[in-house]
Amino acid sequence: MAGRFLKLIAIKAFTMSAIYAQVVNINVNAEKPIGDMKPFWAFFGYDEPNYTTRENGKKLLKELQQLSPVPVYVRAHNLLTSKGNSPGPDLKWGFTDAYKEDANGRPVYNWKTVDSIVDTYVNLGMKPLMEIGFMPKDLSSKPEPYEHYWNKGGELWTGWTAPPKDYDKWRDLVYQWVKHSVERYGQKEVQSWLWEVWNEPDIPYWSGTFEEYCKLYDFAADGLKKACPECSIGGPHTTSPRNEKGYKYLTGFIEHCLKGKNYATGKIGTPLQYIGFHAKGAPELLNGKVTMNMGAQLKDIKSGFEAINSYPELKNIPVIIGECDPEGCAACSEKREPKYAYRNGTMYSSYTAASFARIYELMDQQNINLKGAVSWSFEFEDQEWFAGYRDLATNGVDKPVLNVFRMLGMMQGNRILVNTENGINANHIIENGVRNQNDVNALASKEGNSVWILVWNYHDLNELGISHSVNLKINGLKNEKTLVHHYRIDENHSNSFEKWKAIGRPQTVTQEQFKELEKSGQLALLSSPEWKNIKNNTTNINFELPQQGVSLIQLTW
Repeated sequence: MAGRFLKLIAIKAFTMSAIYAQVVNINVNAEKPIGDMKPFWAFFGYDEPNYTTRENGKKLLKELQQLSPVPVYVRAHNLLTSKGNSPGPDLKWGFTDAYKEDANGRPVYNWKTVDSIVDTYVNLGMKPLMEIGFMPKDLSSKPEPYEHYWNKGGELWTGWTAPPKDYDKWRDLVYQWVKHSVERYGQKEVQSWLWEVWNEPDIPYWSGTFEEYCKLYDFAADGLKKACPECSIGGPHTTSPRNEKGYKYLTGFIEHCLKGKNYATGKIGTPLQYIGFHAKGAPELLNGKVTMNMGAQLKDIKSGFEAINSYPELKNIPVIIGECDPEGCAACSEKREPKYAYRNGTMYSSYTAASFARIYELMDQQNINLKGAVSWSFEFEDQEWFAGYRDLATNGVDKPVLNVFRMLGMMQGNRILVNTENGINANHIIENGVRNQNDVNALASKEGNSVWILVWNYHDLNELGISHSVNLKINGLKNEKTLVHHYRIDENHSNSFEKWKAIGRPQTVTQEQFKELEKSGQLALLSSPEWKNIKNNTTNINFELPQQGVSLIQLTW
């Protein structure tokens, strides 16, 4: 009897501690700026450039530019790839047929498809992060087999990955492309773009050697600078600097650009106007459940920043995380890879909010001039509804993750100080993940008479857990009243996936259903705006935040 009594006391004590653990106190000081609210998140990318000009592609690009306070940069693969024998653009495959050779081996340039893609960006006020690649078939040193059929289980790393058969022709291809761009869009416009050479040359995207990649880069940079001396070029857009191979390739490339002999000019040094590397998380299935690993992605970022900081010559150089995602295969659906079954719902949105906040933290910690962090996520054409690709929209309907970028797009001015009781930071996540406790925390900014506070409730395990009570205290306000807007992403708000499930998971959607889904994919208010009184320059806002929920609190006076 006594044992049972003690057991009941223990259960009650555990229950009470769990209840108290759900309360999170967050203090925001609007009078303590800590840095610029740099919109480095306003960068997006995708493999299939031909999706750019499809109706859903144009619709999504327009939405991305509309949500951003600055021009959005767009990075796409396959801008120089030949069609070959491919029936059309498909998952991880696109083409422009920009370069061919005639019967005498003379180059023939055709910019029609490239122009249609770049026109779309420029007309929307966007900027290309122009990827010089991949190798045209007629210039490839190993042209057969050329196109891949990865989506049908075929070989991925074919002739498009090979070095050029003639580096002078490669240089002239870049020269002609840049020259044409200046003629079409004007010198001032093209100078505002960013250029790079290839993608992830440290893995089989590039079938040449490290030295051959440096040669490829040098000749491309020389061609670009001949056409547009003021244009900016950088790289190497290598993978995972948390791993020795990626770190060594990144630093080896930096050494080459700073101190090596230029293959194209014979001089010492090569233009390097920004550093690019990639950072990915590593989800897995544990006990049949998707479990994320944000720590892996943040470790990539920290390691990349540390590599750059090891070169005093690179102080303040712009840095671009050229792909910055929870994992590495946007075109792998959850049917193909069950560990990716997090992308349709609120796990993806809460992960994005929490991870981008930590990128700001690492940027400050390492004193890095971070210009961009590219979300490699766009849309896929001719696929099932909510097929579980890493995308921002499905069949023209926005997914919950896109609403995080809408929230970030509203945040202006300077980031301001946030203190969260028992909160965890980026270094903790790198070492431990988000496994032992929920990450309930905030990122805040202020401009003029407005404050924005982004609050998330994240855990690496992809399941909906208990809600947390958030006690939000905002200091440093200087008026008698403030108007509060509370935006929310959760199961019931800003969530087209849950709406789609509620109407029966249709694969054939009526016009009425489409409008309903489209509306549910927009950013929604949790409740009607309300006025709150300010006492002693302070106000308190209390709310429940479910696991995987994200809130944006906007105060205006």
